[in-house]
Amino acid sequence: MIRSTPGRSPQSASGAACLSCLALGYVAAAPPEGFATWEAWQTHLKVPEDEWDDGAFIEDPDHGRPGISFLTVPEPKVVKNRMHVDVHVGGGRHVPFEARWPRVQAMVDTLVAAGGILLRVDATDGRPDHVTMADPEGNEFDVL
Repeated sequence: MIRSTPGRSPQSASGAACLSCLALGYVAAAPPEGFATWEAWQTHLKVPEDEWDDGAFIEDPDHGRPGISFLTVPEPKVVKNRMHVDVHVGGGRHVPFEARWPRVQAMVDTLVAAGGILLRVDATDGRPDHVTMADPEGNEFDVL
């Protein structure tokens, strides 16, 4: 999903996603399984319509690399990253936890070994949901 809104800067979620598609050879992601459109998925999750342009999701057309989502955050950041990045390795929240979470843990272990910093594990309904990490420069991202 890349929603292109006229006048959006390259720092917007859709702008960053478009640049990343070019740089990585990715494409705009198809809606999640079971949904004909991203709007149908967002409606199902009760995302307010005024927030529908706050994110973008791209994927490897060959499905060999993780999907990436870009989320615009409401507050300005006074240092480095002004865009929140999610690295999708678990297969999506529709994938059973028992299959999804080991994938997340494996990627976190790989990134920590490469110098990434584990900041916290966030839970939903009493289960780990995603891991917030930072690169060595302090730029935060989530692995889910």
